[in-house]
Amino acid sequence: MIAFLKGTMAGRTSSHAFINVNGVGFSVGMPATDLSRLPDRGSEVMVYTHLSVREDAMALYGFLSQEAHALFLRLIGVSGVGPKVALAALSTFKPEELVSAIQSQDVKAVSNIPGVGKKTAQRLILELKGTLAEEAEGNLFSAQVAEASARLQDARDALLSMGFSSAEADLALKDAPESADTEGALLQYALKRLGSV
Repeated sequence: MIAFLKGTMAGRTSSHAFINVNGVGFSVGMPATDLSRLPDRGSEVMVYTHLSVREDAMALYGFLSQEAHALFLRLIGVSGVGPKVALAALSTFKPEELVSAIQSQDVKAVSNIPGVGKKTAQRLILELKGTLAEEAEGNLFSAQVAEASARLQDARDALLSMGFSSAEADLALKDAPESADTEGALLQYALKRLGSV
């Protein structure tokens, strides 16, 4: 098992990073969110990895955070969800956003993942809701991610209580900057995006 790679960025495509580790080039499938945060060619990089082995192929998947890596492993453990759908999920949502959508049983939000229909979204929520809550308490997901997920959910609930729809709240909170690290800051960011401030 390859737990992580530490090497030099050799290049990237829209779906893969190429990492040179002591002269060996690894092609690593990554979520779009992580690919966009990778350093320039020639810079040092470290990614947490999962090696997927099937009868007809081997593929390496990588993540910049342990939280994204752990969530990827949970996603591919769901019946009918493979690595491509799990990557699409992590390309659509930040880990804390996806955890929040699953814990709040937001089928519509989870259905926004490319390749996930309503039935798959319901299965994801059914199989992961309790597990993710237990893992957040057991620190598999860091306390920081659990707190961020709670803040996001609180801000979402506040927007819903103001009369915004679920879709509007999700859209307004999507891609919130890391500097918005309080419920108030998240709410302010969302209201600005909704044009209410």
